[in-house]
Amino acid sequence: MKKLSISVLLIVLLVSIAHAGEGKPIKQSPKDRCPVCGMFVAQNSDWVTEIIFKDGSHAFFEGVKDMMKYYFNIKKYNPSKKIQDIDSIYVTDYYNLKFIDAKKAFYVLGSDVYGPMGKELAPFEKETDAKGFMKDHKGQKVVVFQQISDKTLKLLE
Repeated sequence: MKKLSISVLLIVLLVSIAHAGEGKPIKQSPKDRCPVCGMFVAQNSDWVTEIIFKDGSHAFFEGVKDMMKYYFNIKKYNPSKKIQDIDSIYVTDYYNLKFIDAKKAFYVLGSDVYGPMGKELAPFEKETDAKGFMKDHKGQKVVVFQQISDKTLKLLE
C-alpha cells in the first residue's frame, strides 16, 4: 500500500511539472474588474489581458498598460502574490483579437490608437503586423515584453 501511495504521488508530481506554465486563457465574465483601475474588463474585450497564477487564480485587465502596472507592483495590488507565482500572461492580439503569450508578443508604443485607458501598448503576435501598424498609426517603436518598464508606462500617461 505504501509503494502504491508513493507511486501515485510521483505520478501527480510529474504531471504537475509537465503542465507547469500551460495555464490556458480564461474568458472574462461581465463581473470581472481590473484590479488597477476598477473598470469592468468585458466592456473592452478587444483589449483584455490576463495573468494566471500557478494556484489557478487570475486577474484581468482592460489593457497592457494596467497589466504592466500590476506586474511591476504586484505587492501593492495583490500582496499575497509574487512574480514567481505567475504561470501565464496573455494579451489580446490587436488584429485577430485572440489571446497570445504576452512574453512572445510585439508591442507598438506611442500610436494614434487609444485603448480604454487612453494611450496604450498595442500587442501583436507577429512582428510584421506590429511594424505595419506602427507605420499606419504613427507609432514610435516596437518593443517586446522584456523591454517594457516603468519608464515605458510613464510615456503613456
